[in-house]
Amino acid sequence: QVQPVESGGGLVQPGGSLRLSCTVSGPMLNYYVIGWFRQAPGKGREGVSCISFGDSSTYYSDSVKGRFAISRENDKRTTYLQMNSLKPEDTAVYYCALSTWSARALGDKILAPDMYAAWGQGTQVTVSS
Repeated sequence: QVQPVESGGGLVQPGGSLRLSCTVSGPMLNYYVIGWFRQAPGKGREGVSCISFGDSSTYYSDSVKGRFAISRENDKRTTYLQMNSLKPEDTAVYYCALSTWSARALGDKILAPDMYAAWGQGTQVTVSS
């Protein structure tokens, strides 16, 4: 059974940086995309970024484009989310999850949470002075 585990969250001041990690155990053969999502208190889960296993294409939500960067280790089991120029509105629990759909099949739903399965437990990111 695939199990992602997130780490790297914490408290950071506005304008600061954090790097989140997601390490996946278990068989990954049936998964094609790994994504980062977040959920702020009282809000729904939001897609932040994802990367395709096949060609390493990356995708970002408009709210983080230019500030966040997703990357993967060569062994493909660890994915990172480098978050720079953090804002208070980035405060949320951050999750990683895998999709059994290819990036091409996902199309404009590539950051839609309901297209992903095998969720981790999340890591808290708090941006505050």
